[in-house]
Amino acid sequence: MAGIRMVGFDADDTLWRSEDYFRAAQDEFEQIVGRYVDIDDVADRLYAIEKANIALFGYGVKGMALSMVEAAVTITDARISASDVHRIVGLAKTLLQHPVELLPGIRDAVEAVAGAFEIVLITKGDLFHQEQKVRDCGLADLFRRIEIVSEKDVSTYRRLLEEFDCPAEAFAMVGNSLRSDIAPVLTLGGWGVHVPYHLTWAHETEAEVAADAPRLRVVASADALPEALRSIHEAAAGA
Repeated sequence: MAGIRMVGFDADDTLWRSEDYFRAAQDEFEQIVGRYVDIDDVADRLYAIEKANIALFGYGVKGMALSMVEAAVTITDARISASDVHRIVGLAKTLLQHPVELLPGIRDAVEAVAGAFEIVLITKGDLFHQEQKVRDCGLADLFRRIEIVSEKDVSTYRRLLEEFDCPAEAFAMVGNSLRSDIAPVLTLGGWGVHVPYHLTWAHETEAEVAADAPRLRVVASADALPEALRSIHEAAAGA
């Protein structure tokens, strides 16, 4: 075959910082709730509620905020004050107002990859928030398509690849999440470049991908992306 035709990029924690802000908000949430209860599993209880609510609220800040309010009421047996509930809502507003901060080297890397392949952006989360971040990132013009989806799973990637008119074996996905960016694409017969981030939401770690999977490359930083994708292109051409 002719090798790679298209490269997909994840957004949050691949192009720009995201989980750092979520983690800071969660730390403050734990401090708020910690004034009412003396337990050490607040984070686990919050995550259980967030996970149960994904099907209703989807991903992103607003779903997290609603889950935080529910968790705060549940964990404190409804003793939390209205002012502290208001503080939790304020955490969400702060998250929604954070400026977009590109990760080191990502602009040069994306431009280099765009010079060699068609590139698309595939991200999930709150539609308005993701649109704002895409608009403010300064990279949008490089992408042939920008897709904001409710879930990143096998069926979603299959649908997108059909729309892109790109066979899976000619597609590579770049991202920090094995669950959302790598595993589904490998399942379809595509290729993946995993760029681990120093913080990862627990939900995004719920996937198993063999470190030596033949269609997977792992890089430590954006600087290594162009070479990793050249390697994939050569391997795909020889397959």
